[in-house]
Amino acid sequence: MANLIEEAKKQIDVLVREAYRRAAEKGTLPAGCSLGGTIEIPKDTVYGDYACGYAMASAREMRRAPRQIAEALAAELDLTDSFFSKMEIAGAGFMNFTLSGKWYGEVLRTVEAEGPAYGSGDLGRGKRVIVEFVSANPTGPMHIGNARGGVLGDSLAEVLKRCGYGVWREFYVNDAGNQIQKFAASLNARYMQLLLGEDAFPFPEDGYQGDDIRELAQAFRGEYGDAYRDAPEAERLEKLAAFGLARNIPKMQSDLRRYNIEYDQWFLESELHSSGYVEETVALLTERGWTYTADGALWLATSKLLRQRYLAEGKTDEQVDKLDLKDDVLRRANGVYTYFAADIAYHRNKLEKRGFDLAVNVWGADHHGHVARLQAALDALGLDGTHRLVIVLMQLVNLLRDGEAVRMSKRTGKAIALADLLDEIHVDAARYFFNSRASDTHLDFDLGLAVRQDSENPVYYVQYAHARICSLIANLAEAGHRVKPMAEIDASVLREETELDLLKQLSLLPEELALAARDFDPSRINRYLGNVAARFHRFYNACRIKGEEEALLDARLKLADSTRAVIAAGLGIIGVTAPEKM
Repeated sequence: MANLIEEAKKQIDVLVREAYRRAAEKGTLPAGCSLGGTIEIPKDTVYGDYACGYAMASAREMRRAPRQIAEALAAELDLTDSFFSKMEIAGAGFMNFTLSGKWYGEVLRTVEAEGPAYGSGDLGRGKRVIVEFVSANPTGPMHIGNARGGVLGDSLAEVLKRCGYGVWREFYVNDAGNQIQKFAASLNARYMQLLLGEDAFPFPEDGYQGDDIRELAQAFRGEYGDAYRDAPEAERLEKLAAFGLARNIPKMQSDLRRYNIEYDQWFLESELHSSGYVEETVALLTERGWTYTADGALWLATSKLLRQRYLAEGKTDEQVDKLDLKDDVLRRANGVYTYFAADIAYHRNKLEKRGFDLAVNVWGADHHGHVARLQAALDALGLDGTHRLVIVLMQLVNLLRDGEAVRMSKRTGKAIALADLLDEIHVDAARYFFNSRASDTHLDFDLGLAVRQDSENPVYYVQYAHARICSLIANLAEAGHRVKPMAEIDASVLREETELDLLKQLSLLPEELALAARDFDPSRINRYLGNVAARFHRFYNACRIKGEEEALLDARLKLADSTRAVIAAGLGIIGVTAPEKM
């Protein structure tokens, strides 16, 4: 897939090196010198679209002033049939290149040729990545943090897919361990209270207090009556936990499907335990000498692993000492494996058993301290967790309504869950807003803004640009003007500043996708779409289409249709629809 930004840079490199070869042959520049430097897009393109610093970088080796080198290169520069119409020297020796009509026409040809795949690349070709996200405890409704993690993970998975990675989406179901025991104990108390009265059975001090627990207990009683009242407590707890999970997990799946999220797999933590994989993983750590026994428990020497890692990264002993590193329990004195042990086993399963090259997790920022410990444990297993496990930490969401903090649902009067949110705003608005900031920044989500139908609402602004173009194309079709293929278009008639500015913006999607994949930041696509929409509206307001002479009308209509295609592609990456009417 073509990246015309990179193609232009590569062509400058070839043109300048060929000019140097000729200058060296003529003796105007010394031969045998290495030519290098930067080629950048300047913030202010008034003097050119690309700035080449080769003359500056070569000055010491050539023992010439940069401007003298630039002038000698300019004398031999041949821009015939290139992407550039001219090159001008600025300042001490910068070589500024201005794009030609050929490059702008190539943007339209590339969008046409690549269609819905426009922007895709091969950054991750041959690599398999597993993206784990949401992974909420199945003990209650999903909350707003899960809503942000859902769209971040799903959009990131799509970004990586478009960049050539083989992508697998996964939800890790924590259906074992302390939280499930607490879940069962909470259900047990509410069930027994229904049978015996609230004062007759104590509720656990650390139990789950939500109304959803009461509702599940009532549903259990409705199905089984008092059949489990006199059953052994262990049997009743096991039955209640299974009952609750059998209802909560499908509800989570349904809510996420409504949010336009589908997973390749829902991976059960319990399977790691029942298969013996957790036990096997801990045994491997012991074999490698990274565990020890104390107070009847088995510990991972996490502090030793992290010290080794940090010293290798260049920290001093004194700096590491200040980190107050601690070890982690893998197996308690009662023989029960900890959540951390299961987590190590799960990630070993990803990287070793299933052979993914990269594991990407979207976690809440409160898991920050867990990142290095888990990576170090994988390092201890020889799996290079430092580089193969990527954690995208997600900051909190502040839910607002017209600037005021919101904590309760208007419909239910309870804390807002994902389902409540989707009852109030369209899924497109939810996905767009939750992906509108980088994961490491706090997000203010204004419910009032999300439902507005004006340019202040960013998702409306972008979707309206797409719908406006669809309406334009339909109206012109009624007047007998169709969108023609590039073979019938003369792109050289597009010379207005707003036309060229829009074309440059369309060319950026491959670059933005590559950067979003590199930085694990899908919010770049939102910002890109906002810029495309803004430039289209400026173009549309400045450049008439209907009524222009045929060649210009055809070219501007093609530019508008190409913009429509790029907006649709970008919205598709973040899971938002591209409406034809609004």
